[in-house]
Amino acid sequence: MRLALTAALALGLAACSNAALPASAKAAPIERPEAAAHEEIAIFAGGCFWCIEAELEEVPGVRTVLSGYTGGTTPDPTYRNMGDHAEAVEVIYDPATVSYDQLLEVFWSNIDPTDEGGQFFDRGSQYRTAIFVLDEAQEAAATQSLEANAKRLKQPIVTAVLPATAFYPAEEYHQDYYLKEPERYEAYKKGSRREETLKKVWQE
Repeated sequence: MRLALTAALALGLAACSNAALPASAKAAPIERPEAAAHEEIAIFAGGCFWCIEAELEEVPGVRTVLSGYTGGTTPDPTYRNMGDHAEAVEVIYDPATVSYDQLLEVFWSNIDPTDEGGQFFDRGSQYRTAIFVLDEAQEAAATQSLEANAKRLKQPIVTAVLPATAFYPAEEYHQDYYLKEPERYEAYKKGSRREETLKKVWQE
């Protein structure tokens, strides 16, 4: 019985969209951090933003990672009404400490770029993968990185390189979710078989 309950809990938390959220998650707009003069911005969509945020915040030189929605046309998206946007993160970093190319490699290592239906147990276009570039230099770096990883995997990559559009911060409850709800976050990661999938994709 205990095993069955554990399995049910894992499955219930396997999808980022299925995790129990408080009523307050529908509101509470947050203040969006701004990049300083010496800092730069990168935007990545890599499935559930909780995981991508957690990984990128560990990178030296990254000051902040903001979870949000981008890449669509739906006005004022929310977690409950994302429309055609994707879950994404906006990264503010110091290029003197970490390069855009290094951030790209962290991004690639945390997604399955061959999956066009979502990421892990999270299915649907809101969990698609993409690199949203802010200028020509980022576009060139992202394209070169994509081509190199396609050769490494020896199969097509479905992750898109797209011009950045409006980025909408997610509700406060989603920011640093891995710190606010560590048990739920770990249950989600385990239930989604994220780590096993990444090891298989990248043969690590």
